[in-house]
Order: sequence, then C-alpha cells, then structure tokens
Amino acid sequence: MTDTNTVATDPLQGQPHEIVERDGVRFTLLGTAHVSRASVDAVRAAVASGDYDSVAVELDAGRLQSLTDPDTLARLDLVKVIREGKTHLFAANLALAAYQRRLAEQLGVEPGEELKAGALDAQARGLPVHLIDREVGLTFKRALQSLGWWQRTKVGAGILASMFADEEVGDDEIEKLKQGDMLESSFGEFATESPQLYSTIIAERDQYMASALRQVAAGAPNGKASPYRVLAVVGAGHLPGLVRHLRDDAEDPAQLRRSLETVKPKSRMPWMELIIGAFLVGGFAWGFWQGGVDVGSDLLVQWVLATGLLGALGCAIAGGHPLSVLAAFIASPLTPLHPALASGTVSAFVEATLRKPTYADFMALRDDVQTTRGWWKNRVARVLLNFFLTSLGTAIGVWTGGLRMLGKLVG
Repeated sequence: MTDTNTVATDPLQGQPHEIVERDGVRFTLLGTAHVSRASVDAVRAAVASGDYDSVAVELDAGRLQSLTDPDTLARLDLVKVIREGKTHLFAANLALAAYQRRLAEQLGVEPGEELKAGALDAQARGLPVHLIDREVGLTFKRALQSLGWWQRTKVGAGILASMFADEEVGDDEIEKLKQGDMLESSFGEFATESPQLYSTIIAERDQYMASALRQVAAGAPNGKASPYRVLAVVGAGHLPGLVRHLRDDAEDPAQLRRSLETVKPKSRMPWMELIIGAFLVGGFAWGFWQGGVDVGSDLLVQWVLATGLLGALGCAIAGGHPLSVLAAFIASPLTPLHPALASGTVSAFVEATLRKPTYADFMALRDDVQTTRGWWKNRVARVLLNFFLTSLGTAIGVWTGGLRMLGKLVG
C-alpha cells in the first residue's frame, strides 16, 4: 500500500520528471516551465526535501550571473564588445533580455526564476551546483553558422524587430515556454521552420547537457552505499532528449562537450570580399582604360557617393555624433574591400568612444528599449542603432553603386 502522506508531500507530484540511473548516480530530471509559479515552488520544495546530494540547472555561468546580479550589464565595456566584433551577440542577448522583461511584466513571473531558485537554494544548503547548459554565445554562433545567407538575414531581422517590440507575448509563445525552452521561444518561428536551427538550439543542447551530467557522475564521490543523487532542473521540452542521451551515449563526455562547443573558424579565403573587390577594381580600371580619366573618375565618385552617403545617412538617422557620421562616410566605400573596415563597426566604435555610455544608460537599457524614443535617448541603444543602420545603409549603397557601375560598363 502506498503511503498517502508520502505522496501528498512529494515535491515531484504532478510535475513532469524522469529518473535515470547510470554509473552509480541517480539522476532525477525535473521538467519545468520557465514561466510557471508552480515550477518555482516544485523546484524549491525538491531542493528543500534533502533527497539530493547536488543540483544541476539548465544555465551557463553568464545566464546565472544575469539572473542573480542586476548590475552585470552595467559593468559591460561596450567599446571592447565592438572592438572584438561581438556586437551581434550583444544585440541577441539584449533582445533576449527585452523578451524576458515583457514576459515578466505580462505574467508576473520572471522567466527562468525556477532555475535561479534551484541554484540559489542549493548554494544556501551547501549543495554543489552544476551549470550544465552551453554558453548562449556559442549556441548563437553555431546556430548562425548552420544557416544560409537568407536565413541568417531573417534571423537578424527578427532579433532587431524583437528589440523594438512592446506588444504582449502571444499565447502560442507562452505555451512553448510552458513546454520549456527559452531560446526556442525567443527565436520564435525560425526554430520551427529551420531544421538546422532546431538542431542547434534544442537537440545539440540535449546532448550537451547530458554530457555535462555524465561528467557530474564521473566526479561523484565513491564508497556510498546508495547512489549519488543529482537533481537536474531543466525545461520540460528537454526531458525526452536528455533521457535518451543519458541512457545511450557512450562517447567520452568531456570530448563530446568540446565538439559541441566548437565554432567553425572563418574561411581564410574571404571569397565574397575578393569577388566584390575584384569587380570594383576591375570596373574602375576598365573605366579609366576605355573612357579615360573622365569616365574612370566618374565611376569612382559615384561609388563613393552611393556607399558613403547612404552609410552616413544610416548613422545620422541613428542619431550619431557628427564624427561618427564622418567615419561612416569614410568607411562605407571601403567595406566591400576589407571586412576589418566594416562601416557599422567603425561608426559604432567612434560613437561609443565619443559618447561613452554611463552606468545609468546600462541600468535603464531594458526599460528604454521598450519605447521608440528610448532607443535614441539611451546611449547604449543608440550605439546599436548606429551599428545596424550604418551597416544597412552601406549594404544598400553597395548594391546601388555596384548596379550603376555595371550599367555604365555594359552600356
């Protein structure tokens, strides 16, 4: 006969969960909804039960820090982010933060609160805490590398749109979160439309987290009469994949994790830049050779004006400093010839240097990006606008100038 008192006090009762035993460790996988108060209560009760020797959570160090330390963003060196070419990653993290903020305001529950509670409650009780998820930046980079040019453009546009969005999160997205994965919901329709994106965001992370849990098993103390007990708090959507990988994977977990952290190096041969550069140099040379100084100079001036003016216009629309606008104008014609001179990066760097964001800008960022006016008022947001709009203006200028040059050469 089942003890009814035990059932009544079982913190896992009514919650999706699975138990897997392997290598002397009993893994209790507790599936949560990232926007559910019931999930928060279940996690806290499970940690408080005393039934576990350690706790693992679906977080990486950066996400845990952002959940527990509201000043993390304010300590960011934006100039360094731009210099290291991480502007896209910063924008993606900002979009995720804005999305989480909207959810919190709409539902009254901070997304990921159950993960935060699991980590902090375990620490308070002196239990080891294991952060088993892959770093968001690596997941984002691998996701983009798996996509073609058009799909990357769509994802980038979606991220930019989500940074401006202030409407309520739809019921379909909330249901996805109840099934349990923040990144999948954040990418919205792209994750369901693209098998490559789904593989990187969900399937790969299932395998990655299973490998991390197996490494926990490798470090478990020996000599216990009963299995070492690990409570793993993860989004409910990860349960099937985690169970499968925990039971079946035989590859060395450390090696498997390293392979899932690998980002393909950029091609040493920048073919696109070489093709565009060859077209431009060849076009200018042909113009000077066939038409003399007048035709060659005309082609050169039209190219500089088409790219420089549109790049500078994008920077000006973003509210850039006059010197940032000038930097955009100078860098834009050179962008197709040398990726290190990307106009958006150059103008954003100048903007962030001349109008260095303050502590108050970072602290107000999540609120300011919820309004159109806030994007131009906040110095951090304005630097991002500078980067995107300058890059967009330059891209339009490259195509416009290139087509005009082609028309003159074949005309």
